[in-house]
Amino acid sequence: MTTAQHTVEKVGGTSMSNYEAVRDNIIIGKRKKSDLYQRIFVVSAYGGVTNELLEHKKTGEPGVYALFADAESDWAWGDDLTKLIQLLTDINGELFTDPMLKQQADQFITDRIEGVRGCLIDLQRLCSYGQFQLEEHLLTVREMLAGIGEAHSAFNTALKLQQEGINARFVDLTGWRDSELLPLDEKLRQAFDAIDLSRELPIVTGYAQCKEGLMRTFDRGYSEMTFSRVAVITNAREAIIHKEYHLSSADPKVVGEDKVVPLGRTNYDVADQLANLGMEAIHPRAGKGLRQNEIPLRVMNTFEPEHTGTLITGDYISEKPQVEIIAGAKGVFAIEVFDQDMQGEPGSDRKILDVMTRFKVRFMSKDTNANTITHYVDTTLKHVKRVVKALEEVFPNAEVSTRKVALVSACGSDMKVPGILARSVKALADKDISVLAIHQCMRQVDIQFVIDEDHYDQAIVGLHGALIEPHNHEYAIVAASTTAC
Repeated sequence: MTTAQHTVEKVGGTSMSNYEAVRDNIIIGKRKKSDLYQRIFVVSAYGGVTNELLEHKKTGEPGVYALFADAESDWAWGDDLTKLIQLLTDINGELFTDPMLKQQADQFITDRIEGVRGCLIDLQRLCSYGQFQLEEHLLTVREMLAGIGEAHSAFNTALKLQQEGINARFVDLTGWRDSELLPLDEKLRQAFDAIDLSRELPIVTGYAQCKEGLMRTFDRGYSEMTFSRVAVITNAREAIIHKEYHLSSADPKVVGEDKVVPLGRTNYDVADQLANLGMEAIHPRAGKGLRQNEIPLRVMNTFEPEHTGTLITGDYISEKPQVEIIAGAKGVFAIEVFDQDMQGEPGSDRKILDVMTRFKVRFMSKDTNANTITHYVDTTLKHVKRVVKALEEVFPNAEVSTRKVALVSACGSDMKVPGILARSVKALADKDISVLAIHQCMRQVDIQFVIDEDHYDQAIVGLHGALIEPHNHEYAIVAASTTAC
């Protein structure tokens, strides 16, 4: 297989839902037919499909997996699977006007879903015996269900491109009916050893079944890990993520499209900070492989193909210290443990982390003093209540309290700017925003402010106005001068 000439490109779910835009702006664009190849596409499920398969990412509304795992009725998840078939075949109907192709696409996804239905019925029957516990198999069930979404979109895309004269190849990494379970890297090597990138266009499922179990570590970020490892294993010259928006200096919906500018360059440190806030350019563990192998990452807007996007590398540092992006997260819970016995006693933080790990609660930031430890977590109220109850058992003499807050962060590849903290606090004070907590690390790539959730939008606007808008012309120059590799 030819290496070091090709790119590996990931297409997000919202973009995938607009086939014409993906075809015209990403896959074909202004390329001649001979230039269509030397690219690998790793695709996500269509927008909203994974929510139906697992649970809604933001609201927690149950999908097939959640209904199966917590079923009060043995048939609730089965009814949801039936609705899922209708949803996915409706998507096929919008994509394929040729009745034969639609029938082929419908048959593929119906067979896959009915196969999963049979597996789940058998598993339920098996677990009705005391020797078998359903909880031991739920991660496998979750992975099997998640893979349906990517298999659906990848199969459809390859089939549609083939109809249009492009030599696309469906690469199914979901493990459907595979006879052995391989480590991820070995699975990828086997899949791509047989592909000639000079004349084939692989359309690859974002979910890959492997020994490591991607969802155990990455949960719904699994497609980014697949994308990253494909780039590393095939020695790509560049990794590209296509999203429905630019990686910009702030959220244009909050600050205004006329005030934000797309980032031209940044580094993996900043990408990690964004991921921590849930605004992923790429999952930190996925970015690690690209960084170690010196593969640049480009984030592009599907709907503005002429723009070169944001180039992320490991060695980039802005020409002068400055803030590059204002980002944040709402719906964050502060869990505060105040215990007079904590002072001078090691191990308290470890006990708190053990509780959070037990309930799979991710913390975004934390602060401590002599007798108080506060973790800022990204989870649901249901999980927060469980964590609080467990903490009260571990720390019987402590006061455990919670509060809903927002995190707002100023990020940059080099933020060693004298007076930046004072300017930031003043910008918030000018908006009558009280700062509940401040976090700034010696690495100088971000400053985090904890504020009341109601002040989130005002804080983003205030910080962007004070730290970035005076330099917008400089960002525009950088963005304009950044060219594709």
